[in-house]
Amino acid sequence: MAHFSFDASTVAPQAVTGPIPAGTYLAHCTESDVGPLKSGNGTGLKMTFEILDGQYKGRRVWENLNIQHTNEDTQRIAQSQLSALCHAVNVIKLEDTAALHFKPVKVKVVVREAQGQYQASNNIKGYESANGTPVAFVAAAEAPAAAAPMSKAPAWAKK
Repeated sequence: MAHFSFDASTVAPQAVTGPIPAGTYLAHCTESDVGPLKSGNGTGLKMTFEILDGQYKGRRVWENLNIQHTNEDTQRIAQSQLSALCHAVNVIKLEDTAALHFKPVKVKVVVREAQGQYQASNNIKGYESANGTPVAFVAAAEAPAAAAPMSKAPAWAKK
């Protein structure tokens, strides 16, 4: 058996973590992944955000958006949330979710209380530009009347 020695006085103990308090934090998206939902009802976008400053610097918050879904309301809500993020980081035509990475954005974080087997956690309920400017809607140009019908899937979600 190999010899192992460890001096705990040289390493800070791991802190007990839970959700960060509700509030608005400067953060950036560090990871994203588009894939099928476990339910089979559509496509999800999973994102990891890292807090960039303050007491919770380095902490992470996760967001899952049902960007394509058999329930139109669910899809509409998720796409409006994605639109808010895109406008906040000035990525209006999203072709690859990596374009959202490492762009500072203010995220409005809420705490979802523990329920049953699930522990309390954080959700993101809004985005604004890093400089605090409210997100402005930029409408896409009107498509020509003779254009072919568009798929409901955004370009970055198509295979």
